[in-house]
Amino acid sequence: MAKPPVNREKRVLVLQGGGALGAYQAGAYEALAAAGHEPEWVAGVSIGAINASIIAGNPADKRVERLRQFWELVSSRLTLPPLAFDDTSRKLFNETSAALVASTGAPGFFEPRYPPALVMPPGTVNAISLYDTSPLRDTLLELVDFDLLNSGPIRLSVGAVDVGSGNLKYFDSTSDKIGPEHIMASGALPPGFPPVTIDGHLYWDGGLVSNTPLQYVLDHDKPRPDMCIFQIDLFSAKGSVPETLFDVQEREKEIRYSSRTRFNTDVARGLQTMRRAIRRLENTLPDEIKTSVDWHLLTSLSCDAAITIVHLIHRRAAYSTQSNDYEFSRYTVNEHWQSGRDDVEETLNNPAWKTRERPKAGVTVLDLTKDVDTDRPEQRT
Repeated sequence: MAKPPVNREKRVLVLQGGGALGAYQAGAYEALAAAGHEPEWVAGVSIGAINASIIAGNPADKRVERLRQFWELVSSRLTLPPLAFDDTSRKLFNETSAALVASTGAPGFFEPRYPPALVMPPGTVNAISLYDTSPLRDTLLELVDFDLLNSGPIRLSVGAVDVGSGNLKYFDSTSDKIGPEHIMASGALPPGFPPVTIDGHLYWDGGLVSNTPLQYVLDHDKPRPDMCIFQIDLFSAKGSVPETLFDVQEREKEIRYSSRTRFNTDVARGLQTMRRAIRRLENTLPDEIKTSVDWHLLTSLSCDAAITIVHLIHRRAAYSTQSNDYEFSRYTVNEHWQSGRDDVEETLNNPAWKTRERPKAGVTVLDLTKDVDTDRPEQRT
C-alpha cells in the first residue's frame, strides 16, 4: 500500500508538444484518471495544449471520451493497418502514411492551403504557411466547453511565441480568458501552420522557444505548494548516433524538441533545495541580518514546498522515422495511446511510487519506465 505524502499535493499535468505523438499523452491521461489522479492544473505546448484544453474543458466523466473523439477524427483518413509488421515494413507504412498526411492533411486539424502560399500576396497569413488550420478551430469548439475551461476546477496554461518579439508567453486561465485561438496559437508551428492573432500580436508554436512547460509551472504558483507533477514528454533528449540522413533529421528533431527536460528537472531540484535551505536559515539568524535588504530579497525566493516530478517519455520504436510527429495513421495513433497507458500503469505499480514519501531534499524525480538511455528504472532525489 502506498504511503501517503505528509502534506496534500497539488496534482499537475505537464504536456510537451509533438504532433501525432500526442496520442501518448491521451493514453497516459486515461490511465492516470482511472487511478484517481485527476489534475488540478494542466500546462501544455502545441499538441500538448490541444490535449490540455480537452481535459480542462470537459467534466471528468467526458474527458477520455472527448480525447478519443479528437484522436479518432485526426486519424480517420488512414484507418487500414500495415500489411506486415517487421521493422522494414513498418517504416514503409509510416513513411507512406506521413506522406499522405503531408499531401492531404489531417481531418479536423489541418488541410493543404489552396491556392498555395507561393502565389498568395506577400504579407498575408496565407503567404506564410503551407496549411489551413481553420478545421482545428471547428474541432475545438465542438470538443471543448470554453466556458467550463475558464471557470472550472482545472487551471489551464498554454505557451506560444510572439512572432514580433520572439518571447515566449503563457496564456493562463487564472488571468486570461482562453479561447480556441489561444490553443491554436500554441500549436502554430511554422512554416506549416499560420500564426494566430491575439490582441493584435501574431503567435507561433511555443515549442520554438521551449517545448516543455515545466519551468512555467514551477515559477508561477506562489506561495508554492507541495506538488506532484506528471511530466509527459514526446521526445527524448538521449538517443542513437545517426547512421543515415534520415536518421539525422529524426535525431535533430528529438534534440530540439526534448527541450533538455532531464536537465531542467535537475536544475529545478537544485533551485528548490536552495529555496528550502533559505527558509530553514530564517530561524537561526540574528535580527540585524533578517532586517537587511539582502535577506528580504533571499526570503522572497524561499519556500518549503516538496515537489515530486514523475517523468514519462514516449519511447521511439525501432521502426520510427523522422516523420513520426505527422504520421496520423489510426494504427500508429492507437499504438501511441496504448504506450501512454502502459507507461503510467508501469509507473504507478512500481515500488518507488507506491512507497514514496514527502521529498526531503525539495524535489524527487521518478523516472520509472525504460527509456533509450537506461535499462533500469531510476529514482533521483
